[in-house]
Amino acid sequence: MLIYLNFFTKKLFSSTFLIKIFSFIVLLFVANSNKVDAKNINDLFTPKPRNHISIVGSSTVYPFMAVISEIFGREKNFRTPIIESTGTGGGFKLFCSGIGYEFPDFVNASRAIKKSELEKCLANKINPQEIKIGYDGIVLATAKDGLQFKLTSSQIFLAIAENVPDKTGKMVKNYYQKWSEIDSSLPSTPIAIYGPPSTSGTRDAFVELVMIKACDNIAEIIKNYPDSKIRHKKCQIIRSDGAFMEAGENDNLIVQKLKNNPQALGIFGFSFLQENKKTLHPAIIDGFAPTFENIVSNKYKISRPLFVYFKPEHLNLIKGMSEFIAEIVNKNTLGNQGYLLQTGLLPLSDQEIAKMEAELRKNL
Repeated sequence: MLIYLNFFTKKLFSSTFLIKIFSFIVLLFVANSNKVDAKNINDLFTPKPRNHISIVGSSTVYPFMAVISEIFGREKNFRTPIIESTGTGGGFKLFCSGIGYEFPDFVNASRAIKKSELEKCLANKINPQEIKIGYDGIVLATAKDGLQFKLTSSQIFLAIAENVPDKTGKMVKNYYQKWSEIDSSLPSTPIAIYGPPSTSGTRDAFVELVMIKACDNIAEIIKNYPDSKIRHKKCQIIRSDGAFMEAGENDNLIVQKLKNNPQALGIFGFSFLQENKKTLHPAIIDGFAPTFENIVSNKYKISRPLFVYFKPEHLNLIKGMSEFIAEIVNKNTLGNQGYLLQTGLLPLSDQEIAKMEAELRKNL
């Protein structure tokens, strides 16, 4: 008897059973109410129209789009766009999820869209359109009162790669604990680098521009991995033993950590260095400091283009999208005399802007 009672009690209070009872009550209510009909029920689950532009994505591109959005909201007859800093990868995930008011209109990206992301967009009937907004360098920096590092790309690779060659040339788990163990000319301080997470476009660009290129110049690694595809896959793995520390998508958090640890280095965009040049000290890499002139002349090699993608499917859905795109793709915004120059963005040439304007006119 107790067994049957226990079984009945569990069944009565199981989540599935309760859900069925609740659903039955709701159906009875709907069936007997004169005020609730199918349209009312559907309205509860239909996203409400919004009257502002929604932007997600890269924390590196965020400050540039924030300036454009503020000027657009102030000078045009539209609401100021709302921007969320989700990281490039997280931004594409949201952006490519669907069409409609509940999905963002733009995504900021500190790298070009990946094949897998494009495939997701296309599967959801989204044809993302690309806008290149300028260029940015990737820097390593310490707090102003910390050490100033002079590094090569190969030394950076050896400091943070998951696997490195030992003295015999065999690939082993990274055993370097101090910079001086990599090269006696470097400081005898612990290797400590704060950087962006794997969802960050800055992380993707850093891996491509530093890690992969460096390992292509280390003979022992080439000998171990003669196939370039395998080599590049192996070389992009960053060590996880504490020498490299993910600091999230908020670059301000990295600056705070550098203040608390003057021996540590942080990885972020050149524009953020410009904003914090009173408190940060950039590392010289491969003989060149990350300056505006060195990045533009391509002497400082760790630089990349920055992008914004939009949904043409939302042009007739969200008011102001066409006008906002026109504000972005404008010489007064992106050009050599554009207002984004003051925020640390390296400008596009007049030819690049003209070409982009022609492409947008053709595709829209």
